[in-house]
Amino acid sequence: MAQPVSSSTQVSEIAFHGVRLKRGGIPVLQGLDLDVEQGETLALVGRSGAGKSTILKLINRLLVPDAGEVVVRGRPVTAWDPFDLRRHIGYVLQDVGLFPHLTVRDNIAVVPRLLGWDEERIGRRVEELLGLVGLPADEFAARRPDSVSGGQRQRVGVARALAADPPILLMDEPFGALDPVTRSELHGEFRAVQSAVRKTIVLVTHDMGEALSLASRIGVLADGALVALDTPAAIATSRDGRVRAMLAPLVEAASALQGQAHP
Repeated sequence: MAQPVSSSTQVSEIAFHGVRLKRGGIPVLQGLDLDVEQGETLALVGRSGAGKSTILKLINRLLVPDAGEVVVRGRPVTAWDPFDLRRHIGYVLQDVGLFPHLTVRDNIAVVPRLLGWDEERIGRRVEELLGLVGLPADEFAARRPDSVSGGQRQRVGVARALAADPPILLMDEPFGALDPVTRSELHGEFRAVQSAVRKTIVLVTHDMGEALSLASRIGVLADGALVALDTPAAIATSRDGRVRAMLAPLVEAASALQGQAHP
């Protein structure tokens, strides 16, 4: 299980102050207060419609709150140039969104090219990142997305999000479409990558087991409110009914295994 970031090094990288947002007249977030520490992995867990992905869009200024303030790296997002803000943020989606007509190398190189990097620097960065996510460049750089597996495409998506070395990484259900074995393998890759790069990561998932495995802190959302925010160990032992509801599938799986072991 991931360990909390040391309190001696905690610096707020992202902050929500009293954020409220409605969509279609329906409240999505209701007075959200949240600080994300520099270098931590925060997992947001909740049922569909709880506001998890909305939080990512507010960080990236794809949405603007009706009330309250979202602050990134000490500046309100409304004070950032949107394009400059997004250059500081990598985004990994469940469906990856790779460009099918581009090679793996060119997919990873999209943002560095927009930033005007020279091709030699891009080549070094692509090779470095493919090695980091376990895809040797000599084998994968020239391939197209349709010639690699789903798990490999997800690795390329992570490499692309890291290409310009952004300090913040947003991940929206990045492993949700994968089979359990591939998902477990990518969890291991994720931990290795985070250990190497130490980004500030906000990870959205509906899977409490994934959150317990990957996060340094977990936030549980219900009805547009943050009902719990703590370490994995504290969340796992919470008696709050809303948290227990998210833990229930894990408890049921453990009980089933115990029953099989002791018929």
